[in-house]
Amino acid sequence: MKIDVAYVAELARLELTDEEKALFQGQLESIVGYVDKISEVDVEGVEPTMHGRRLVNAFREDEVRPSMDRELALANAPARTETDFKLPKIVEDAES
Repeated sequence: MKIDVAYVAELARLELTDEEKALFQGQLESIVGYVDKISEVDVEGVEPTMHGRRLVNAFREDEVRPSMDRELALANAPARTETDFKLPKIVEDAES
């Protein structure tokens, strides 16, 4: 299969030299060749999976439980508002 490397590079907004285009041409054709080879595998009767082995959901059931008291959680906060932790701005031009 012939791949237009220049077109793909343009779509990706990449500027490639002629040497890079020639190098990538061979690499992309090799990759597509492997994909074609994989598509020849007979998978009749094989159940599609997302993982190599079965996954089991190990999560517990949700249950409502009391949470930590807000004042206790905020007791050692270096800075706070009335009800929340107060953190320094980490994004320029952010509102306080």
